[in-house]
Amino acid sequence: MTAVAAAGALVPLVFSPVATANPAPPPPYVDHVEWAKWGDLSSLRVYPTVAGRQASVIAPTDVGEAWTEVLRLSPDADMPGMWDQFVCHWDYAERVQPGKTSWNLEPWRPAVDRNTLLATACNPGGTEEPF
Repeated sequence: MTAVAAAGALVPLVFSPVATANPAPPPPYVDHVEWAKWGDLSSLRVYPTVAGRQASVIAPTDVGEAWTEVLRLSPDADMPGMWDQFVCHWDYAERVQPGKTSWNLEPWRPAVDRNTLLATACNPGGTEEPF
């Protein structure tokens, strides 16, 4: 405990905790998803809610809840590499490209390590969709 002199006497300073962290907004984090075609290739477009965008920046640990919402809306999204692409988008999309309309996940992309995902802007094995 620290003390300060006040009118010649030592008065202890008592600090109360102040909530400085922004709490994560509550779900839902995903508004909707839709499958689209890019030539012959499939893409799952994930449309985050405002809360999802905020939570991805404020509370990255909520990624599991968000992925559960994706799978609830599109159970067939549970394929190799899709979870990793989603985590990459969750962790970085709003920091790198805020407000991007959708986070696009493609089952045809190779399942790669986190460093490769980051180096390829979450799009390993090819460029991002042009739309």
